[in-house]
Amino acid sequence: MHHWICFPSSLIACFFLFSSVVSAKEQPSREERLEARMSYYLKYESLTLPWFYLAAVDQFERNIQQVRPDIPEKDGVMAIQFPDEKWTGMLNPNKKDTSPESILFFGGLGRDGNQDGLADPNDDDDVLYTMAVFLSGYGHTEKDFKKALKDYYGRKETVNQIMTIANIYKEYETLDLDNHAFPIPIEHNFSYRGTWGASRGWGGHRMHEGTDLFASYGVPIRATSYGIVEVMGWNKFGGWRIGIRDIHNVYHYFAHLAYFTKDLKKGDMVDPGTVIGYVGSSGYGKKGTSGRFPPHLHYGMYKYNGRIEWAFDPYPSLKAWEKEERDER
Repeated sequence: MHHWICFPSSLIACFFLFSSVVSAKEQPSREERLEARMSYYLKYESLTLPWFYLAAVDQFERNIQQVRPDIPEKDGVMAIQFPDEKWTGMLNPNKKDTSPESILFFGGLGRDGNQDGLADPNDDDDVLYTMAVFLSGYGHTEKDFKKALKDYYGRKETVNQIMTIANIYKEYETLDLDNHAFPIPIEHNFSYRGTWGASRGWGGHRMHEGTDLFASYGVPIRATSYGIVEVMGWNKFGGWRIGIRDIHNVYHYFAHLAYFTKDLKKGDMVDPGTVIGYVGSSGYGKKGTSGRFPPHLHYGMYKYNGRIEWAFDPYPSLKAWEKEERDER
């Protein structure tokens, strides 16, 4: 038990000390945050709207808030945010309206999820209930869900990303999917360094958007995250390549492979560490071209923010994942 004794001259300092201790105690663990989210999803799921659809929308919004300066990160358990005009109604003169009746009158989406008489866009119950009502209003099939997402977000790429997240959650039946793996088994010999931004000349001047990991021909290449194989086949720059999209709006790009893992195909689900192919030197030419450079894996990472997708330097992530695997040995 803490005993707080404060003299008048130190009341302010004591207050801040007390606040810091209380604040530290109140910070939930990662597991507690995931459990709280899941409890909300299960509370508002239905026979026509399974929990993983709600979870996917919420996770997508959380992802874009982390990289969009125009969207503030939302406090609370849920990350979903409704624009004022969607919540209260386009013609509603009161953009901060919380009256369920007037919001309904003006065609707003906002609903009272916890039956406290308010449709509050900052209340997690109201927000998730409102999203559930909106999505359910389109029907109960996957096609209906996609149509609802397209009407709400307006972008096919966003629909595809949310569907990826939903399908991954459905497959693994958990939110705890943040583990990663180094793309090359660390018992093999390999080398890499930060080559982000280096100049590339074949096919026209361009920037190197990734990290090259040099290893012997035929060394296994592993998926770095939970995800879905979105792209698989030949690219004149990347040769035999695979693209995997995860629940964090990140697209993982593996290029210059010698060949793919047998039976792996587009649409397959992969875990961190799943062998997806083998190191090669394919690319820089027509289909089947190989041997124009030493064997290596080109690994790239791309982030989608709800508007555009851009490359970012994967080197820090690779170093962290390698260290984690070595520390576990």
